[in-house]
Amino acid sequence: MSIVLGIDIGGTGIKGAPVDIKKGELVAERFRLITPQPATPSAVSETVAELVKHFDWVDKDGGKIGCGFPAVMKHGKAYTAANVDPIWIGTDAKALFETATKCTVTMINDADAAGLAEMKYGAGRDKKGVVFVCTIGTGIGSALFVDGVLVPNTELGHIEVEGHDAETRASEKARIEQELSWKRWAKRVDKYLHAIERLFWPDLIIVGGGVSKDAEEFLPRLTVHTPVVAAQLQNEAGIIGAALSTQ
Repeated sequence: MSIVLGIDIGGTGIKGAPVDIKKGELVAERFRLITPQPATPSAVSETVAELVKHFDWVDKDGGKIGCGFPAVMKHGKAYTAANVDPIWIGTDAKALFETATKCTVTMINDADAAGLAEMKYGAGRDKKGVVFVCTIGTGIGSALFVDGVLVPNTELGHIEVEGHDAETRASEKARIEQELSWKRWAKRVDKYLHAIERLFWPDLIIVGGGVSKDAEEFLPRLTVHTPVVAAQLQNEAGIIGAALSTQ
């Protein structure tokens, strides 16, 4: 079945839509709910169930759900919890969401999901070599690809840059809360990407997440040697990639 319900769980919002995974397109207007605070397993699973109900999505005729989640995900279980409640660590998210939605659910790291979408349908399409995708929003997510193959769960938004966890200074949340100008914030993003460049020497860097819609405000200010482009799917990449992960 080519239509899959994609869900993107973030620290601020939970959004989803049915996706035609052959075309990489939403087939209905996306629906967004606020991420509950605290973002506990029970609260988030209830919100996910509400989103699924909005689309009258049922597990019949091969219907599937792909879900991007802001944590290291292995075999459906969460191993970290940077932007959700720490109680998620060790939780079988796949089993929890399947119980809440009564559907078959595939779990993937949220940034990995966005990366999959960009590599298949967006700015990384047909790109060989090393491609680094970073999603900048509430935090900084990362997806690393080598000749189109995903290296999962890299979580490179948490590397140390000048003594700080990178996402605490270079996320969009940090820009807004600290009232940084685009110029000052771009310097922080630049330092982060220089650190990534020194570690992996990528052939292309793709910047996605909520901030990608304002790419013209900061991309021209970057000084890394690697070409840097904005994600073409912008904030829909997580939904599309989550759906794609079911394949």
